[in-house]
Amino acid sequence: MADVVNVHYAKTHLSRLLERVRRGAEITLAKAGKPVAKLVPLSPKGDRTPGGYAFGVGDEFFEPLPEKELKAWER
Repeated sequence: MADVVNVHYAKTHLSRLLERVRRGAEITLAKAGKPVAKLVPLSPKGDRTPGGYAFGVGDEFFEPLPEKELKAWER
């Protein structure tokens, strides 16, 4: 069950609430006792591995473009 706090408390103690959320807590924000929003931790994104996508460039990549393509770029 998530903790429920009123909006006034949340505005006054936002840093504390965010720290609790960072550690895994879920906090429901309420206005006049009625839940209106929830603070939840974001799913961790995995570390990116540079060069994780293997691909190659064929020799045709370095060949000059055909005249028709060159003219299309000049429009």
